[in-house]
Amino acid sequence: QLVESGGESVQAGGSLRLSCTASGRTVSSRTIAWFRQAPGEERRFVACISRSGNETDYADSVKGRSTISRDNARNTVYLQMNSLKPEDTAVYYCAVGPVWLARGAIDYIYWGQGTLVTVSS
Repeated sequence: QLVESGGESVQAGGSLRLSCTASGRTVSSRTIAWFRQAPGEERRFVACISRSGNETDYADSVKGRSTISRDNARNTVYLQMNSLKPEDTAVYYCAVGPVWLARGAIDYIYWGQGTLVTVSS
């Protein structure tokens, strides 16, 4: 089970740190990703991190403003988001995927229920 937390309503320019904690299974051997889905839109890739945490990949829309990290001892992955914009408003999902970095939702096996981020201007 994956549980996301940290979503809330913030003003544009603010920051948030989202957390994704896995229970019932160890995810240290898998790539973990964050996706987001805005109302009326498809789910989109945000960022992913390799098993060791040494490799990361970011969507252009968040690159330079966000940092993904993981603590395998805590079975937790984080997404630090800075300089938030209204277009960052979405439900954010974490997902467990393959052993390689991947941007496609189809590559991810287990998904959390999501946490809502709302950014107001």
